[in-house]
Amino acid sequence: FRRMQATRTAVHASRALSLLRPTSTMGRRHMSNGFNVDLKGKTAFVAGVADSRGYGWAISKYLAEAGCKVLVGTWPVVLGGFQKALDKGFGDDAKLTNGESMKIEQVYPLDLAFSNEQEIPPKVLQNKYYAGLSGFDIRSVAAKAHAEHGKIDFLVHSVANGPEVTKPLLQTSRQGYLAASSASAYSMISMVQEFGPYMSPGGGVISISYIAAETAIPGYGGGMSSAKAQLESDTRTLAFEAGREWGIRVNTISAGPLKSRAASAIGKGLGSEKGHIDFSIDYMKHNAPLSDMELSSDDVGAAALSLLAPQLSRAITGVTLYVDNGMHAMGLALDSEAFADSPTFKHYKDKISPKP
Repeated sequence: FRRMQATRTAVHASRALSLLRPTSTMGRRHMSNGFNVDLKGKTAFVAGVADSRGYGWAISKYLAEAGCKVLVGTWPVVLGGFQKALDKGFGDDAKLTNGESMKIEQVYPLDLAFSNEQEIPPKVLQNKYYAGLSGFDIRSVAAKAHAEHGKIDFLVHSVANGPEVTKPLLQTSRQGYLAASSASAYSMISMVQEFGPYMSPGGGVISISYIAAETAIPGYGGGMSSAKAQLESDTRTLAFEAGREWGIRVNTISAGPLKSRAASAIGKGLGSEKGHIDFSIDYMKHNAPLSDMELSSDDVGAAALSLLAPQLSRAITGVTLYVDNGMHAMGLALDSEAFADSPTFKHYKDKISPKP
């Protein structure tokens, strides 16, 4: 039954993606890399943008390409570096199809570990990265964004943090486990709680998950797999509650491995020059159905646009959409030594997917 349900979910989500068909740009505004999606007059808030390498940046870029105003929330610890880089310009990473650079309307300092000001301990306020900052909790940022920019149409949660991510679950402390859950899962609930009243009916919310939510991924520890499982479960419950309360849609994208700044730090220096993310990318290349197509942040950006734009997905909510070259569908690894002599595995092991 669960497999049937998952199949139906994937089919429904793929229908939304199929609507992203290239269209002629003669006599009309060129948007979304040739896709006819017009989000002019809409406003998005994207939490978790700190550089031009991650999924948050790609999602912001696709939204901007469609004419949407983009606001971002950035962790105070990396805010200074990101603001300097933004002022300097991100070059081709920020270039839209019309030749202009993506404009981020406003950057808000945002620490998703705190839902309101009362939760912020004095030691955080004394930290050098937080010096001179105020109102960086979720409730304050939501209120400021609404006061300064009006209704929020789209909300993006592109954040994950686990202080003990390199530790196996058996070695994870209670504090480390709860910290991962707080920053990576509960923060999504808190964002919907605080931004929901300021969102337009028909608007959309998305988050970024990972296959570790439902399968064991050694090396992805510290309670992060549990946090992703919570995130996906909460997506379904929030889809119902926020749908009834404010008429907004809530979905998540289970994304394949990407060598972002944050992911590159996992497992680095633990007896190997390669980090956990490098091994994960290699594994996907060897075993995914689409083996010769390198996953990029743009793939997730396009999928996010399809789930956020009401023109494409107004009836889709509570979905986990896999954007991982089909890796989630695999039950056995083609490069496993246990199947080295299997004729079937030998047949497929050397078959490379034709490039589109």
